[in-house]
Amino acid sequence: METLKLIYLNTTFYLSFFLFSALGIPLLTLLVAFLSLFMSHRSIMKRFRRAISWYGTVVIRLLPFPLVRIRYKDYAKDDETDPYIFVCNHRATSDAFLMACLPYEIVQVVNIWPFRIPVLGIFARWAGYLSVREMPFEEFSRKAIELLGQGVSIVVLPEGTRSGDKTMGQFHGSIFRVALKAKCPIAPLCIAGNENIINRGSLLLRAGTIKVHKLPALQWEEYKDMKPFKLKNRVRDIIARELAVMDKEA
Repeated sequence: METLKLIYLNTTFYLSFFLFSALGIPLLTLLVAFLSLFMSHRSIMKRFRRAISWYGTVVIRLLPFPLVRIRYKDYAKDDETDPYIFVCNHRATSDAFLMACLPYEIVQVVNIWPFRIPVLGIFARWAGYLSVREMPFEEFSRKAIELLGQGVSIVVLPEGTRSGDKTMGQFHGSIFRVALKAKCPIAPLCIAGNENIINRGSLLLRAGTIKVHKLPALQWEEYKDMKPFKLKNRVRDIIARELAVMDKEA
């Protein structure tokens, strides 16, 4: 009985996902094209990026419910120092969609493969997502600092590749060099639970609860004297401690 229910919920999710995407993405395109007639480029991009977050919110919260539930907690609600550089652990492919939990205008730092996803990859490029492997560090740094200067937060998964389990890899240091240069708050973001939702190499959704915790930001005054190596390990330790608590509560 449980197997039949799981198959039914998976079928419902994937049918809903394709139907919603088939309707929502063209409507989003038409909306952006319409707004371009009346608004500045900056205003359009702000709304475009928020629309992408709305799309992601439906995909992660509404379509897989009640099979998959999302629990988002902000432990720094009174912290109004955005934009941030969000540094997140990386356990599963769904991490990119889970960024829709963040109530901010964001741009993600991604690997090359997300840009190759049909349709969604095109929208990621239009939204200004940064492919760290496709540009020299100087160009990456310049574009990231320019976005932060516009009030756009940047999300990065510095492990580079998903672990697929509860382990966490070492962090790459590029974004921490940018943070030191931009004097930008670094907000640790912890994700737990999604490593069990879809196994590597499978499309089958399993029942579970995904927890996303936004921790208090590390301000520039707190890390300005650190080298990038020490800073990335400091942030990694903060995330690791929180994940240990989140996994224990699961």
